[in-house]
Amino acid sequence: MNTKIPITIAGNLVADPELTIGESGTPHAKLRVAVNQRIQNPDGTWRDGEPVFHNVSAFRMLAENASTSLKKGDPVTVSGELEFRAYDKDGERREARRIIADTIGPDLRFGTATYQRSARAVVEPEAAVDATGPQATTATGWPAYDVTTKGPVVTSPLGGAPVNDMTV
Repeated sequence: MNTKIPITIAGNLVADPELTIGESGTPHAKLRVAVNQRIQNPDGTWRDGEPVFHNVSAFRMLAENASTSLKKGDPVTVSGELEFRAYDKDGERREARRIIADTIGPDLRFGTATYQRSARAVVEPEAAVDATGPQATTATGWPAYDVTTKGPVVTSPLGGAPVNDMTV
């Protein structure tokens, strides 16, 4: 059974993100986030409840950016899909859950952050060519994505700057 549920959590990183490169060349970051629930006692005072630990997986540029930007103890917010998986280990049926992250960011309730954009898309001479023309790629080799057209950034056939339908 493979069930995915939308979820957003806010907590602290238990360890530095662990970045690996999969067999297909896709970057994968593993994070562990602790979420503490605040509980109000009958006398009105507050205390921390038992922490809940979540395994989080991020892929591609999100994985690379998370691994270079975040460290153990950082307060973060994570949005994505909660995935449940069942598997057999030593003849015993087990279940596991993890969050497949769509976004990860610092929790600004507890501090400030400075935003720095990743490297801008660059055109490589051997870039892929399709029906719309050569495609730009990011510094890491992934195709550049245009949010406006929801497709790849297309370069000029004469080697000019990357363009899209909105560029004059």
